[in-house]
Amino acid sequence: MKTVNGAIALLLVTAAMPSPAAAQAASEPVVAGRAEIQAQTQAMLAEMKPDQGFMWRPVLRDGKTVAAIEIWKKPGRPAVHPTEAEYAIVLEGSGTLISGGTLNDAKTSNPGLVEGSRIENGATRSLGPGDVILIPAGVPHWFGITGERLILLGVKLPGSK
Repeated sequence: MKTVNGAIALLLVTAAMPSPAAAQAASEPVVAGRAEIQAQTQAMLAEMKPDQGFMWRPVLRDGKTVAAIEIWKKPGRPAVHPTEAEYAIVLEGSGTLISGGTLNDAKTSNPGLVEGSRIENGATRSLGPGDVILIPAGVPHWFGITGERLILLGVKLPGSK
């Protein structure tokens, strides 16, 4: 995995748990270092089945706030998170983000996720290593993959909706 000009050396989350398995909250920031992020990503890539298009795994957690590695090998369905903003940093790969506009054929998958068939009249942006993304709560979005894969470090944050 490539770092983004050394900028993705550390991820700090205030009052985060040291690992997904840990059960107590910390009183200070917890760090997932570059080596841990790289090792977790490599382990996930090794575990993915050949036809598997997506894998998600937490790196740090503080209650409902989770920092997770997302590996996309195939595009997912267009989606909306009604009550959570989505913040992500592209760690590796390339892709396309379509956001805004209208989500067609919307169906609620769970309380935090509405999926649809496509997005109409959204803005299209190319994505590459180092890009930082913030999708406000309630905004339709879709990630396309333009290379072998797109790897994100993503965080869902409580939104204002």
